[in-house]
Amino acid sequence: MKRIALVEDNPDNRLLFRTILCGCYEVAEYENGEDACEGMRKQPPDLVLLDISLPDMDGMEVLRRIRADAAMKDIPVIALTAYNAMGGRKEFLAAGFTDYLTKPILDETILLETIEHCLSRRGA
Repeated sequence: MKRIALVEDNPDNRLLFRTILCGCYEVAEYENGEDACEGMRKQPPDLVLLDISLPDMDGMEVLRRIRADAAMKDIPVIALTAYNAMGGRKEFLAAGFTDYLTKPILDETILLETIEHCLSRRGA
């Protein structure tokens, strides 16, 4: 079973993602960037769902650390944001994210298809 790291500070959002993903993936949850970086170094995931707005370090810094780590640099990372912080999808992709989704997730099919697309690209 593929392992997904969910980095999200909001407990309600974590519950929603866990409910959607738990039947298909093993989900490791982190509520802040520091814990996520430490946990992912110990047990690298197959994919990361990364909230942009986190309390201790923002998602952009977490992404920089992932991309700087030789063991994790190729892991697909999907940006999760409730607002258009950087002007859109192009900017997130240019920053090094594999893909980008806005919250709230209203259609779980879009989430699951995006995850599968990113995982299949990694395996190609």
